[in-house]
Amino acid sequence: MTDLPGVVVRDLGKEQCGIVTFSEEGETLSIIFRRLLRKGINTTVSLAKHARLDMGSRELDEVVRACGHYYNTEEGIERLCEVLAHC
Repeated sequence: MTDLPGVVVRDLGKEQCGIVTFSEEGETLSIIFRRLLRKGINTTVSLAKHARLDMGSRELDEVVRACGHYYNTEEGIERLCEVLAHC
């Protein structure tokens, strides 16, 4: 996902997990959320008030959160990236 133009992965740290938080330059996150939902891709929007220590210190108001899990397939993850790349 870090190779997608305009998409900024917001996760920190050397060890990454299946939860990916991101934003897209020039786009409101509620629009990104709705666009992905119309394509059948489930994400959530996390607000700063729910992660005050982390997001507040980084001056982030909100992030889109995609949660990979054992039931996700590589094709599903590729589809998420494909939809983001074509927006």
